[in-house]
Formats: sequence, structure tokens, C-alpha cells
Amino acid sequence: MKKIEGGVCAAKGFSAAAAAAGIKYQGRDDMAMIWSNEPCEIAGTFTTNVVKAAPVIWDRDIVESGRKVRAAVVNSGIANACTGAEGREICDATAEAAACVLQCEKEDVLLGSTGVIGMQIPLERIVAGVEALAPKLDRSPEAGLAAERAIMTTDTVPKQAAVTFEAAGHAGETVTVTVGGMTKGSGMIHPNMCTMLAYVTTDCAISKEMLTKATKAAIDDSFNMVSVDGDTSTNDTFLVFANGLAGNACIDREGEAFEAFCGALNTVCMSLARQMAADGEGATALMEVRVRNAADVKSAKILAKSVVGSLLTKAAVYGHDANWGRILCALGYAGVDFDPENVDLYLASGAECAHIFSHGSACDYSEEKATAILSQPEVIITADMHQGSAEATAWGCDLTHEYVNINADYRS
Repeated sequence: MKKIEGGVCAAKGFSAAAAAAGIKYQGRDDMAMIWSNEPCEIAGTFTTNVVKAAPVIWDRDIVESGRKVRAAVVNSGIANACTGAEGREICDATAEAAACVLQCEKEDVLLGSTGVIGMQIPLERIVAGVEALAPKLDRSPEAGLAAERAIMTTDTVPKQAAVTFEAAGHAGETVTVTVGGMTKGSGMIHPNMCTMLAYVTTDCAISKEMLTKATKAAIDDSFNMVSVDGDTSTNDTFLVFANGLAGNACIDREGEAFEAFCGALNTVCMSLARQMAADGEGATALMEVRVRNAADVKSAKILAKSVVGSLLTKAAVYGHDANWGRILCALGYAGVDFDPENVDLYLASGAECAHIFSHGSACDYSEEKATAILSQPEVIITADMHQGSAEATAWGCDLTHEYVNINADYRS
């Protein structure tokens, strides 16, 4: 596998565009479009929040129908959530406008929205935005980056990732398969299937059944292991498009080819998830929580997510305070049985590491060293449970005053 530059335009046959529709923001692009030259198998997961935005319902119904798709249209600024019949009509009109300019069926078009809940999207603006997007579709890396920037809300940096791997072609020759993606997400981020808007494109030939299986597995170890603030959004959407243009023998069963695809998809998703955690609203540090030697994988994931989601632990990291009690407490209420006197806790960043807790009490560590570690832009918290061999990693960020400032006046 090889990491490459790019995002949703990295794979063969995919193009993207961005445009300024003035839906809520002024003076910046706020709509994006992704298009495939060939119909795509599609797999996706969506928010578990009972309150679901209109585009989530639109996409879910299409994904579950089993049909192939060609495009995605995404807007930022207004979430089209809690908007009733008018919100559903906006979805239908947006897809209809896209179908007209792209010369496809409206059910070939998936939709995404992010922004303020409860506001109505101006119909004439989003339709005009769709019409402006289509002529700008381009396969360049710059077009993919522009599309990513257009869907950002409180994000401060764009988030992209792409990889390639070698696969067998139809006649046994070697072909290159590419997987690339983009995500947006900075607030309302919590591991609960899923936690953002994310779009992954691939030129891999793969059946819908196997694409769905790979997508669900990738989610469990990436986006569902991220927590910024404990809030699960109404709009969370993760979609994977596969158009088959790489020329590989179609993956329709488990085996070496499927494992290679899963590895590539997982790498892209983990990169995007980590980037999203690092860009949490108001964040000054990325938190990576590693649970090692747990009894089983399920327990390891529960423990890691409990620590990364702990507000007190996040606040301690922001304050550069090596308060291991916050970490141990978060492990303790996770719902997993363990012996607290047989747990080791470590703090690390770069080449520096401090052993802070062992055998039921604090270690003889340097507070100055621990503070220096916690002052770095990336902080690793490791909990060794000494119960088995299972492990899991979760990502989050510190909790700062700026998080409150951003969210106190989000609507205005």
C-alpha cells in the first residue's frame, strides 16, 4: 500500500467541484459536488440519533435500495434538519436539479448538509448552486481540495487522505487501485455511527455486499473511535463510492483481494478520523488513547472511548495537568470489569514517555516532565490492563475555553 496526495478525485473516473451559493455563508464556497463517470456501487452508514436530517433519510433510502449512484451534492451552513416537509422538498428539488444538469436520474444523486439545525435552505440558492457546480467539475487535486473546503463549517483545516494498492486484473495482469476521501467535522463529534460528513471514492471493482462489509468494518476502527464533545449529530453520514474503473477482477468474496481493499479503506478512514479529532473545536492538542492487553477487543474499545470522551480528562490535558485520577476514573465507569491495582498508565508525546500510575498508586514520576508532555500538540495516553492481548485506539482532543466560545454563538 502506498500513501499518495489527494482526496475524492484521486481514484479514476471521479471529479469534483465547489461553488458559492450564499446559502448561509458569504464570500466563500459553500457547496460541493462529486461525480463519477460510471455508476457506482454505494455503501454507507448514518447517524444513530433518532432526530435525522432530511438528506440523511434521502441517502439512507437510496443506499438501502441497492441501486447504483453517480453523484453527491453537499452544502454547508444549514443542516436541513428539523425542517419538516419543506426540508424533504428541498432534497427532492436539489436532486432533481442535479439530475437535470448531470443528465442522470435524481435517485442517482446523494445529498449532504451540515450547519445550523432548524433553518430552511433557500430553494433558489441551492438550485443555482447545483447549476454552478456542474460546469466546474474537474479531476484535479485542486478540485478535490476545493470541494473539501466548501463543506467545512467550524473546521479550521481541510481533511483528505488517499492510498493505492496493487491488485490482479481480469487477465491476471497487475493494476493499481486507488482509495481517496475527504471529511468534515469539528464539533458534535462522538463515536456513534458516524460522527461527521465523510465521502470516500474508489475505482475498485467490488460487489455491493463486500463493499458494505468493508465499510462497516472500517467505521468500527476509525470514525466510531473519535470523540470531541460527546454529541452525536443529526446529519452524520459516511458514504463509499466504487465505480470499478481500476480494471481489477471484481471482489465478490472474502480473500486476499478483499483484505487488501479493507486495508486501504481502513488506512484512509483512520487518517481522516485522526485529522478530525485533531481539529476539534477550540482544540490545542490531539488526544490518542491506547488501551493495551485488555481481555477482548470489545472491552478495549469501550475503555478507550470512555477515556477519550471524558470531559475531565480532556480538561486536564488542556491544563497540562498529569491528573491520572481522571483517566483511571474514566476507565472505571466504562462498564468493563478490571483490577485497578493491576493497571499501568503512561503519558507520551514524541520520544518522551512518563509512567504515571502502577500497582494501585502513583509512580515516582517528574511532574515537570509530565507537564512538558501534555504541552505538546499530540498527547498519547496508554492504559495497560494486564488482562489479555486485545487492544484498541481512540482519538479526541482537549476541551478548551474556545470550544465554549465557538458554540455559545454558533447560530449567529
